[in-house]
Amino acid sequence: MSADPGASGLTRLSLDQTAAVLHRAGARHMDAQRVKADIAAGAPANPDGTINLIAYGAWMLQELARREGHRDA
Repeated sequence: MSADPGASGLTRLSLDQTAAVLHRAGARHMDAQRVKADIAAGAPANPDGTINLIAYGAWMLQELARREGHRDA
């Protein structure tokens, strides 16, 4: 059985691709500079500089929960 060539589609996005996906999903203020700033603030990135959208989304939710004062974050 061969691996799906698109399987890594959400796990290896460039900064621009990440911003574009999130923008299309409704994050109207998202751009590559915002993604870059999030990485500088601790958001996860792959060693090659690409973004795992699932890990980044989880980090964003955790940050939102932390900012809102949820103890589970």
